[in-house]
Amino acid sequence: MPATVPPTGPARTPEVPAGRRTLAGVTTDALPTRREQILATAAELFATRGFHGVSVADIGAACGISGPALYKHFASKDAVLAEMLVEISERLLSVGRARSAEAPDARSALRALVDWHVSFALADRALIVVQDRDWESLPTAAREQVRTLQRAYVDLWAERLRELHADLPLDSARAMAHAAFGLINSTPHSGLLPGHRMHALLSRMAERALGTA
Repeated sequence: MPATVPPTGPARTPEVPAGRRTLAGVTTDALPTRREQILATAAELFATRGFHGVSVADIGAACGISGPALYKHFASKDAVLAEMLVEISERLLSVGRARSAEAPDARSALRALVDWHVSFALADRALIVVQDRDWESLPTAAREQVRTLQRAYVDLWAERLRELHADLPLDSARAMAHAAFGLINSTPHSGLLPGHRMHALLSRMAERALGTA
């Protein structure tokens, strides 16, 4: 998730619809797999204590399994962090592309992208904290993969911005996208309102900043 902002406290749990929520904020009635449970639990622990403040045993205990049993699903704690941040970067990009493609024009596409990113930022605040604080702990290969995915996500927004705003340079479009992400990804400390109200507020502010309001 590009352009994260420094958190000032632990992630809060937002109001969400009934059902299970995936790492990317998508609600589903399906039961979580053990792997998904480990990732979600680890994200909350990393956000609260920091990556280096959490052990494999801590994650296992929080999931109701032994530390050694966790190794059946992940080779190491580093592998948990890597999959966590790669997965959400992949999901942001894939859903963002789908939302953009479904839109009839650039303005509608940008509004759809804002709606999607705000939904993510409210549902998965812990992931925003983890990436911002524990980025340097990410294995090198995973870090490069996340960077590549995030650049593609930024350019998805930038392309639509350039369609909407004539003569907007690419570097300016990318800067506008990063600024919008910074606003939206402030939820770990700005999300003080009930979920639906915070969603509306952030969407309205982001749309005005991007010139789509």
